[in-house]
Amino acid sequence: MFDKVLIANRGEIALRVQRACRELGLGTVAVYSEPDAGARYVKLADEALCIGPASPGQSYLNQTAILFAAHVSGAQAVHPGYGFLSENADFATAVEAAGLTFIGPAPHSIRTMGDKVAAKRAMREAGVPCVPGPDGSLPDDPDAVVAIAEEIGFPVIVKAAGGGGGRGMRVVRAAGELLEAVAVTREEARRAFGKPELYVEKFLEHPRHVEIQVLCDTHGTALWLGSRDCSLQRRHQKVLEEAPAPGIDPGLIRDVGERCVKACRRIGYRGVGTFEFLFEDGRFYFIEMNTRLQVEHPVTEMTSGIDIVREQIRVAQGHVLPWNQSDIGTRGHAVECRINAEDPFSFVPCPGRIEAWELPRGNGVRVDSHMSSGCVVPPYYDSLIAKIIAHGDTRDEALTRMRVALSELRVEGIRTNAPLHRAMLGDPGFQAGGVDIHHLERWLAKRNEA
Repeated sequence: MFDKVLIANRGEIALRVQRACRELGLGTVAVYSEPDAGARYVKLADEALCIGPASPGQSYLNQTAILFAAHVSGAQAVHPGYGFLSENADFATAVEAAGLTFIGPAPHSIRTMGDKVAAKRAMREAGVPCVPGPDGSLPDDPDAVVAIAEEIGFPVIVKAAGGGGGRGMRVVRAAGELLEAVAVTREEARRAFGKPELYVEKFLEHPRHVEIQVLCDTHGTALWLGSRDCSLQRRHQKVLEEAPAPGIDPGLIRDVGERCVKACRRIGYRGVGTFEFLFEDGRFYFIEMNTRLQVEHPVTEMTSGIDIVREQIRVAQGHVLPWNQSDIGTRGHAVECRINAEDPFSFVPCPGRIEAWELPRGNGVRVDSHMSSGCVVPPYYDSLIAKIIAHGDTRDEALTRMRVALSELRVEGIRTNAPLHRAMLGDPGFQAGGVDIHHLERWLAKRNEA
């Protein structure tokens, strides 16, 4: 048990975690970089410590500084949020070695699922369907590499075993392109992730991106909380998410959800996590597991009625989850729009001072944000400044509420991507539901041609 939590993150997720801690009666410690000194979550924390300058490597990624802050403040637990150190097994190990509680999975789970090759092998053993391709990493022998790809069948996709965030992957449509793609991706993986290992699997042409949210305690309870569709993406970066995934047979989703929790029990998983799948032609294919809280967790909270962040913290305290799988249901539909400080169509970041900040209200509308009028959006970090979530009894009602919410949003002083969201909500393809992961990029290409 612990009564003080250090939040090793920034932005809206730092405030979200802080609120959950306060509801549980836990003290909070905020750590911040110099540009974030005036942030709302810093002011609201019980204690706040500066851990370095703007550069993430000298602040939010500085493990020594974060652990020292925990020691100085007397915090007994560390919540990593998402991004930064949230899926760093070495950091989780260091936290536990310091006698603190890491609010997340055990380090061995992070390591297993963080290596895409090991994760795929573990999922196959648990009966989770995977994208066709071998469980091992690519050999060095060029002829063997070509033989593996030809056995799978082109097109294939070459991926970094330790990759993520849309980096370290290349699509190869013919054997003549393969070896160059492998060489370039291997070097990119070495530089970006510190490990050159690659793997190859079948490239699906028109898949959707569908997720299963899981929540597991340390007493043998493993639950899946429903599905999410995160197919509206640009360069593998999510723009809009919804729950549940529209147009997929609930029985099919139930089957894959049960396989996911079976896999969690098999690897001794604890806390929250997300299984990510490609879905094409009525079939699910596992691609990776995120061993952390997701940016889009609010849509699942809205449809499941479960405070995922609160339960994540309670699990770390050793509590038993108070539900069985039969207690979990999906209530209505929820949509989340990520509001970024960027040009809505060129996607160039637009940091600066917010001169006006008016947020939407109304039935079924939730806004997660750490910003306010007069705040400065720094140029050093991710451009996410708010998440607008709309819930309704049906998908149509949720989309209608989101349209109204976006019409009420007023941000001046910087540009945001709100106009893109408004345009997407009027797109007939998206309105119909079930678009694939290339839909937004096709839409943007047509817009640029017009």
